[in-house]
Amino acid sequence: MANSEDPRETLRALGEELSNFQAIMEHVRSIPSQFTMDNVDIYGETFPLNGVDGGDHIIFLDFVERYDLDHLAHCALRAGHDARAARLKSLEDRIGVLLADASGHSSTDALLTAMLHQAFLTGVLYELEMNGHVTAKLFEILNTRFHRSSAVTKYLTMIYGEISEDGTFRFISAGHPKPMIFSSEFNCFVNIDPSRLTTTFPVGMFPAETDVDERLDSEPLVYKKKYTVNEVNLMAPGDILLLATDGLFEHSDGEVDFVPDQLQATVRRVKNGSAKEIVAAIHGAMMACAPPEDDVSLVVIKRTR
Repeated sequence: MANSEDPRETLRALGEELSNFQAIMEHVRSIPSQFTMDNVDIYGETFPLNGVDGGDHIIFLDFVERYDLDHLAHCALRAGHDARAARLKSLEDRIGVLLADASGHSSTDALLTAMLHQAFLTGVLYELEMNGHVTAKLFEILNTRFHRSSAVTKYLTMIYGEISEDGTFRFISAGHPKPMIFSSEFNCFVNIDPSRLTTTFPVGMFPAETDVDERLDSEPLVYKKKYTVNEVNLMAPGDILLLATDGLFEHSDGEVDFVPDQLQATVRRVKNGSAKEIVAAIHGAMMACAPPEDDVSLVVIKRTR
């Protein structure tokens, strides 16, 4: 017997489901328009390949705005945890940023980043209450959960870092493109000591060395090493730290790569602008170079004084 279901009704229902998913992701993707730090200007934006949703995601942690640090510190002091209270107070002078890129750029790949979004923010609150700051242990746990709950072909590259008032950027990287620093004094991107750019496998690709439960199930050929905390510095006013997904680094017109020459020329031209203006200029130059073939996300952190 033929299926009597109207194809038009099926398409309508699928359209409603997609609209509902996009409405949820619109809230998840929400990015603050300003931050509480005085001498660091920050802006980030995601440009999905399909124009709606994709596999890239940005989360900003303005600790002062998102959490009641005074209350958390007071509770720590009452419990006799002076060091934890001090760490919580130090977050007043820091902004955290997480940039992730799921394997794929379709709308449904955004589901992985939505999972990361909720798990990460839940984990951060727990970290603040228990430790007074975000530790690498959180990302070990995230790797384990994604490894155990997603297909082997579905994983995320990720970088998480915290920028301090003094221009120090401490970060971990999970298979993500390296940060780039543009020196205002030398008017170019500068080389960073490779020892400060340690990375490991993407989130969820392999079990961690510390995941003892994995050994109960199997003995994989590869384990992910522990995350390393790296540190780089924006030493002078005007210095720019650029974080991006691989959509930037792989962009080309088929013959000439956008990075490094066109990217550097663009940043030179707009280095005196705001972080938001620099992001817009880089994206505009990319679009003028060639149509994108992947999602692109950009975060600019600029030391203003």
